[in-house]
Amino acid sequence: MNILLCPDSFKDALSAEQAAQAMAQGVLSAAPHAQTHCCPLADGGEGSLDALIAATGAKRCQVTVQDALGRPRQAAWGWLAEQRTAFIELAEASGLQHLNAQERDALHTSTFGVGELFLAALDQGAEKALLLLGGSATNDGGAGMLQALGARLLDGEGQPLPPGGAALATLETLELSGLDPRLATLSVEAAVDVDNPLLGERGASAVFGPQKGASPEQVAALDEALDRWAQVSAQILGEDYRDLPGAGAAGGMGFAARAFLGATLKPGIDMIMQQANMPALLASADLVMTGEGRLDGQSLSGKTPIGIARAAKRLGKPVIVLAGSLGEGWQACLDEGVTAAFALADGPMTLEEALPRTAELLSARSESITRVWINPMTP
Repeated sequence: MNILLCPDSFKDALSAEQAAQAMAQGVLSAAPHAQTHCCPLADGGEGSLDALIAATGAKRCQVTVQDALGRPRQAAWGWLAEQRTAFIELAEASGLQHLNAQERDALHTSTFGVGELFLAALDQGAEKALLLLGGSATNDGGAGMLQALGARLLDGEGQPLPPGGAALATLETLELSGLDPRLATLSVEAAVDVDNPLLGERGASAVFGPQKGASPEQVAALDEALDRWAQVSAQILGEDYRDLPGAGAAGGMGFAARAFLGATLKPGIDMIMQQANMPALLASADLVMTGEGRLDGQSLSGKTPIGIARAAKRLGKPVIVLAGSLGEGWQACLDEGVTAAFALADGPMTLEEALPRTAELLSARSESITRVWINPMTP
């Protein structure tokens, strides 16, 4: 029996790698002779870099960049030398996880450090980059990244704009002549886990701004600032990408990736499954077990368990999802290839009580499922 274990991370509890190991422990407790294959995955957000490195054997590199507030930090990126491909995770430089609650400031946080990661990759000789979006602390539409790459954003007096999305409201001039010329031959794919446009009630500011510290008034101001960013960009580029699905990902970084880097926007889980050679892994599996912190109706927008289930459904493979919780609308996932889904809790408990027990609970559920799988009831 071959069981494929391909969870995403369980937020604030386990990395995807740790989750896969906990599942494997449970499976082998029930079936010591089972063949298990651990393939930790992600959907483009935090943890995607680790998943790609684990799947491909890429080298983990380190470089000092600016965090979202302009402070120096050591950020990792991946280098797959044989493919001349760099793996760049936005959250490594500009991630929300690097800021405490009091530091969250959607008006002024910047993606400058992401541009510095691109420069490190170009210096290494990258010909292709996989840009992993998600988990951002920013709402600057990727403007900071472009500044790091050599673009000049100027106000009405010809002065460079300060960091952050709010400053884009005063943008008058966008100069792209200083962009690093190596970008012209760099092929970029951007992994997104949402399909939101740049602006409006489903846009970057309205949907994701509040979790980055923006008040309702600040959300409105940021949306207006990004509108100005889109206007000026369209004037320079001759094409307007504000309504592109995924443009609102990572505080508008999806917009910048497509507009200025020529990136192809793809569902993050599809990109990472491709790198992990998931079709071959699924073909040899008898049972697939995946999971993440929460499964609900929103999971259909591109979360890891649904990406796995859709791919497995095409091959007729059963998929079990283990989730920290099952939220409203999770039953819709059953139409996407999920065979069954289970919450981890073994009794009434608060989130604070559940988090430190996640590995234990995940292992126990995996063991129970495996026992049912190998000992089916007969008529």
